[in-house]
This record gives sequence, C-alpha cells and structure tokens, in this order.
Amino acid sequence: MRNGDAVRTALDASLRVLTPHAGDRDWSRSAGPLHWSCRETAAHIAHDLLAYAGQLATRPRDRYLPFDLTVHPEASPAEVLTVVAAAGQLLATVLDAASPELRAYHHGPCEPHGFSAMGVAETLLHTHDITRGLDLPWLPPADLSTLVLDRLFPDAPQMGAAHPAEVLLWCTGRGELEGRPRRSSWNWRAAMGEWPD
Repeated sequence: MRNGDAVRTALDASLRVLTPHAGDRDWSRSAGPLHWSCRETAAHIAHDLLAYAGQLATRPRDRYLPFDLTVHPEASPAEVLTVVAAAGQLLATVLDAASPELRAYHHGPCEPHGFSAMGVAETLLHTHDITRGLDLPWLPPADLSTLVLDRLFPDAPQMGAAHPAEVLLWCTGRGELEGRPRRSSWNWRAAMGEWPD
C-alpha cells in the first residue's frame, strides 16, 4: 500500500457522492454548520490538500508556505471538484514519495502519516458539511474515520456501539455522541516527535 492511498480513497468517496450533484443542487447554500457556501467549502478542501502537499514537498520547520489557492469565481461546482481532485492527487503523489522520517511544519514537526490523516480528515469532514448543505445523506467511511481518530484524536472516546464517523463528527463539533456534551471547540494533534537532524 502506498503512503497516499488513504488520501486517494477519501478523495474517491468524496467525489462519488458530490460529483453526481454538481449541477442539480444549490451550491450557494451554507455547508452544514459552516459560514461558507458548499462551493466555497469544496474550494477550501482543495486549498488544504494543496497546502499539505506544499509543506511535505519543501519541509519548512517554522511556518506554512505563504501561498493560497484561488479558484476562479466563475468556476462551476463541477469545475471546483476537478480542482479538489487535482489537489488531492498532488498530495497523494507527494505522500508516495515521502520517507517516514521526513518532517514538515504543522504547528511543530509532523510526519507524512500525520499529513495523510489531515488530508483525509479535511476531505471527509468538509464533504460531510457539503452533503448536509445539499441535503444528501452521507457518513464518512468507517475505516477512514478510524484512521483519522487514531492519528489525530488520541483523546477520542472509545467507540462502543458508535460508528467511527459519529465519533469523528463529535470530536470536531459536528455531531452528538450519547452521554457526552456536544463540543463547541476542538483541535487535532498533528505535530509529534522531534525534528530530524
């Protein structure tokens, strides 16, 4: 299995649910709990995936690279999704080439597996936001949700009977989990370990 395969699998799941509705739904609606529209949220996914690829490619130790992805305002939802696909494939390709010892900045040193988990998380969570805005029933896949929980949320509650996606949505303030108050703030832990010499 290649390092970028989890990102490819998350990207495939996202595009499979969103692409058929790129022309028959109102993408100007808010994406779930976000203030962004569904279209803006899709562009945000692409931005984050490209940013992670840039971090891994150049390996800065103290900052994020000073660039932003701009999607043309006239781009249709279908065209925005092609940008998401391109950014996701770029991240997956960079992950395939990255050695496990590589570290790049994400609020400290982060290894390729951490960037992969963040790419999967951004893709799954914001796809869920968009599907809520478009009134499409969808839950992130269980195996990918577990990957994200294991790497980025070490304090996640034990799942018990809960679906891993429900736990992930609770961890990020997007859902309810029986017996626990809804989260109003959260963060994930991507940085770990030390910088290599």
